[in-house]
Amino acid sequence: MKNKILLMFLICLFLFISCDILRFSVFKVSSWTPGEGYHSEPENIIVSIKFSDMPQKASVERHFSLTGNGNSIKGGFLWEEKKLTFIPQTPLEKNTDFIVNLSADACNLEGISLDEAFICNFTTRPDISRPVVLSCYPSLYEEINESELRVKLEFSLPITLKTLYENISFNPSITGLWTLENDDRSAVFTPSEPWLKNYRYEINVSSSLTDKNGMNIRREFKSIFTTGTDRELPYLLYANRVTKNNEIILLLPDKGFSSAAESPVENIEWEKEDKILLIFSKSMDNLSVKNNISAENGPNLVLESFPGYETEILFRFEKAPVYESRFTLKIKPGIRDSAGNATKDEYIYKVFFNDKLSKPPELTGIRIPMSPQNEDNCNPVFLSADSLYQIIPITDENYPSREIINTWIELYFITAEGASIDLFSVMENFRVETSNNVLTFSPRQIKTINFKIQEPQAGYENLQRIEITGNLINTTNYGIIYFIISSGLRDSLNNRNEKSINLAAIK
Repeated sequence: MKNKILLMFLICLFLFISCDILRFSVFKVSSWTPGEGYHSEPENIIVSIKFSDMPQKASVERHFSLTGNGNSIKGGFLWEEKKLTFIPQTPLEKNTDFIVNLSADACNLEGISLDEAFICNFTTRPDISRPVVLSCYPSLYEEINESELRVKLEFSLPITLKTLYENISFNPSITGLWTLENDDRSAVFTPSEPWLKNYRYEINVSSSLTDKNGMNIRREFKSIFTTGTDRELPYLLYANRVTKNNEIILLLPDKGFSSAAESPVENIEWEKEDKILLIFSKSMDNLSVKNNISAENGPNLVLESFPGYETEILFRFEKAPVYESRFTLKIKPGIRDSAGNATKDEYIYKVFFNDKLSKPPELTGIRIPMSPQNEDNCNPVFLSADSLYQIIPITDENYPSREIINTWIELYFITAEGASIDLFSVMENFRVETSNNVLTFSPRQIKTINFKIQEPQAGYENLQRIEITGNLINTTNYGIIYFIISSGLRDSLNNRNEKSINLAAIK
């Protein structure tokens, strides 16, 4: 019995001595760098940890980490006896919070681990104060009647564009562009679409919005404002015709008529390059104007003003109106201004496209010699474009059948004042066709001087004359001869005849 008591005493004594030995062999971190707090030169920072005992290198490296703003920092390790040095792969950055973490599983050469995890912090942020929203425009519950309203927020500290786009929202949603002013302390929002009119908007600033040092505002910010308090209805002040010389001519509206003796007001002498300038009492939505204006029986209108809001809005025609055509310019109600108010009246203008400078070239007659080889008297015959199926005395006597006869055809044209015929246009579009193979004519040359017949046709002296020489082969057949100028005949003023000209004669 005494032996058992002695044995128990020795065991307890051994355990007591062992615990004491363990207590005097604690494995811990004795020092580290760079130390807590702010460090102004992050590019020079190297993290080091010195241990109380010789560490097991693989264990320490496996359980070591360095993070910056939550992101892992890569690097390499250097050892100097009990001291570990961590060298970042790339220099550390400014405005970053760093955490050094060594798990409690790290141990020394005897396998003794740390009593607890080693966690310490340091920062490269120069200022730990948080940003604050100092002011907001529009202010809370303000009613705004600005057509081009820009929202402005003032902050106590500089911020970044990225945080604006990520943390500020509007309800209802609206797209736009954020810019920074005042050393990045003022944020200005310019919408890329119109504000809804007579509408309540909320500006919401998330608590996650941060300054340039990464500090957030901690508390959400909200402001409310109302748009479009303007109730004044817009109206059309003037509709104008703008000439190519930028002369502005007021259009007279059509007010209708009450008896057969009255005629509608007509705006005459319209030119092919004229444009339409509308002037309103307020800034109008250009696209709304475009959707509510039309030229009935005329070409399409094209908006020349840039999309947006303006008081003066310019239109041109997609193509020139047909000469001596009439069309009605209609401006329907419902055109909206920048505040969402709409016009109530309809405006009507009658237009007559008949300016003398826009008249397309037109063939009025032709002259052909019946004795082309007789220099003294070629016996010309004139065919008027106004007369249908005139007799042309081409016979086997003056144009022997099946023989190639060199002859010519004179063309007489009416043109716009100061214009001349485009000869290439004539060459492209003139041809002679017949029924029953009456004859063939092959053009060879075109000219406007040194005519075969010196004097022009009587009564046509003031018209433009063109001579086309070529070879004519007559046959003994009878039928109809067509002198044709296809659509597209042009003059030097770029007037174009869209109609095909067909002068028919009987042989």
